[in-house]
Formats: sequence, structure tokens, C-alpha cells
Amino acid sequence: MQAATLAAHRFGFSETSLQPLRADPRGWVLVQFDKPDAFDSAGLVATPEAIVLQRRVVDAALNAPAPAVAAPISPTGDMMPPPAAAPKAAAAPAPDPNRQALRKANVQAMQRRWQQVVAGNTPVYERWVMFWSNHFSIAATKGTTLGLVWPYEREAIRPHASGRFQDMLRAATLHPGMLLYLDNAQSIGPNSRAGQRRNRGLNENLARELLELHTLGVHGGYTQADVTELARLLTGWSVDRETGQMRFQPNLHEPGRRVVVGKTYAEGPEAVDALFADLSRHPATARFVCDKLARHFVSDDPPPVLVDALVANWRATDGDLNALAHTLFTHQATWRADAAPKFKRPEELLLSAHRMLKLPVVQPERLANALNQMGQPAGRAPSPQGWPDRTEDWLAPDALWKRTEWAAAFARQYERMADARQLASLSYGGDLGTETEKQIERADSGAQALALWLASPEFQRR
Repeated sequence: MQAATLAAHRFGFSETSLQPLRADPRGWVLVQFDKPDAFDSAGLVATPEAIVLQRRVVDAALNAPAPAVAAPISPTGDMMPPPAAAPKAAAAPAPDPNRQALRKANVQAMQRRWQQVVAGNTPVYERWVMFWSNHFSIAATKGTTLGLVWPYEREAIRPHASGRFQDMLRAATLHPGMLLYLDNAQSIGPNSRAGQRRNRGLNENLARELLELHTLGVHGGYTQADVTELARLLTGWSVDRETGQMRFQPNLHEPGRRVVVGKTYAEGPEAVDALFADLSRHPATARFVCDKLARHFVSDDPPPVLVDALVANWRATDGDLNALAHTLFTHQATWRADAAPKFKRPEELLLSAHRMLKLPVVQPERLANALNQMGQPAGRAPSPQGWPDRTEDWLAPDALWKRTEWAAAFARQYERMADARQLASLSYGGDLGTETEKQIERADSGAQALALWLASPEFQRR
């Protein structure tokens, strides 16, 4: 790929034309980190309100009469209707205003986030934010996080995306969304004042993922004993049920000094700041995170020379993420024309189509349903690992067929928005494959031409 194509399609979310990028593709990317678009969060529900809403929704569901068929939860955090074949209830219950408010909050937040990608001036920076959100992933897969995925990204990830990794690590780990998702809010030190009175104890979920997924990596040299000690250190960091605020509760905290990955930490809430500093500066963290970053932006098998350069920058700048971005996007290996393309995840695919056609996100529920059909339900990553990032993870035959169905449906709806023959040439230039160009030219209609372009290898990859 030529440099302008890489900038527009691999690093960003597709551009209608490459012409504005051709003179200086690297400069087009780098200026986005120097002056990223501000995110307008006005009117969006923040974490404390979301926690109160979702608690009321869950309490109402637990106290309601059992339905004939259990209703699953939709990507927007609402309860989906039962299958058509299910027996109908005698009388429909009155709508739950809290459930309606939670659903509205989730839909508004998704729409605002997606519109930032589709219409903003800094799409590469938006991909950067989404990378870190996926790295520190939480999901609306349990009652305690139904409304927290989008506030979490706005409050813990986005404000620190150009700052230090250590600060993002602290914000993400101690955000109510993470404390609830990985059950640290319920973790109690066995020898704490509360632990001696209750039949509940230590939960190691957050400690394990903090080491395995967020910092050192599975091969980072930690042991099970480190996980247990870290879980003890993290006891007390919880969420107030009534206010939805994160707070340290001393009566839940395991007393005593803790030793984690060879470092000793004193008892009390101050230990977490020393811990985050040490984990951020650990050589294994730099290697693990930089390799993952290069894999996302450049190649499934990133060039070792690029990873080495990123690691060196990390250590020289104490994990300055803005400096890391500049190293990534100025390195020669990042811009190799012969690097194997990445396969777009469904969310990337849909947002790219909207951005390329300059289509605002006015029907977020439809976009969410399409993502669900293609195997990436919005805000519902399958595990704390987040969404997978390698091409092979998205190549199942059924998933590919769903993409083709989406392309056809999308093209039928928006065929009058663009001439696919002209659009393909403008947006891909000389990197448009001869076979794809021929198929589009031979299309029987504008809708078929657009569907062929959206389903083409060029557009499905980045």
C-alpha cells in the first residue's frame, strides 16, 4: 500500500478521497495526536448515575414474576424480547422507566462515540483511544456493568490517551466499571475487620488480569503467589452502592505488607500508586504492551525492529503515550508498503463505511444490530481480553457470509449516496486491485456496485 492508503485505511477509518493526504500522510497522522478533536460528553450519563440506574433495573428484574422464557440482554443494555415462538404472557408488564432510561443512555453514548469517528477530523486518534479501551476492556455482560462501558471509556481511557501509561493504568483499574466487572468491589481481605465477620473472602480476578492482560503479560514472570498478594493489596477498593462512586473501604482491606513481583508495599490505600508505578516501569510491561500496539496498527506479526523502538521510547519517556504514538507513526517499519494487511473487525468495517460515504450515525440501534449479527456486539467483549486483533480470529465462514449480507443490505439502503465506481478509485487510488475494479465496473446496478466494493478484499482489510 502507498503511504496515503495506509494512513487513511489502516491507521484511520477510511477517507472518501486520498487527495488531501497525498502531500504528507505522516503529517496528517501526527497532527491528530498534537491536536485531537475534543469529545463532547454534554448530556451523556456519567458513571454514578449509570450505576444507580442499572442497580434499579437489576433489582426490578429480580423482584419481577418469572417470565415464560428468560429475556436476554441486548447490546444496548436493554432486555431483548423472547423468540417469536415463545408463548405470550397474559398481560404485558408496564415499562420500567429505569430500564428505558438506561437503554436511552447507552444508545446516546454509542451514537456520540461513533459519530466522533465518522465525522471528526482525527480518526487515527479515535482508533488510538479505542485500542486502549480494548486493552483495558470491560463489558456489559453482567448486571453490575450494563451501563458502564461507555462512561468508563470517557472517564478512564480518553482523558489519559495522550498522557502517561501509569496514569491510565490507575484510572482504568480503580474506575467503578473495572472494580465491578472484575469483582474487586466484592473482594474482602480474610483478616480484615469485615472478613472476620462475613462468610466472604478474597477475589483474585482483577489482580490476575492486571498482571496478565494489562501490564506484564502472561509470560511476564509473575507467579500465582504474586496474583494472591496483589489481590490482598487491592482489597478495600470498592464502589459505594448508593452513590456509584469509587472509594477505599478500610474495613475490607487485608492488613499487612504485601510482596508483588519482588517489590514490597505497605498496608493501606497508598500502596496502589507505588504498585502502578512499578508495574508501568517493568521491562515486561513495556515489551508486552508495545508488541500489542504494533500488532494492532501495523501487522499481525509486527517487525521486531519496530517493537524494539517502541520499547526504547517507553523506557526513555516513562511511558509517555503521546511520545509513543510519535515513535510509532514516524518509524519506517510502520509505513512499509509490503506489510500484510489487517482484517477489519466488524465495528471498524461499519464505521469505515459510514465515514467513507460521509453518513452520520442517525440510527445507532441499526448499527448495533448489524454488529451483533457479525459477531461483535457493541460493548460486550467476550472476555477481559477484549476483542481479538488477529485476522484469523475473524475469518470463520459464517462470519464472512454475514459481512456479505451486511454489504448488500447497506448498499441497498445507501446506493444513491455515492457512485461506487468513482468512490473506490478516489478512496484507494492505485492500490485498488484490478479484479475488484473489474467487478465493480461490471455491476448491474449502483446498489450491486456498492455492495461489491464494501465486500471487496480491499475494503474488508486495512
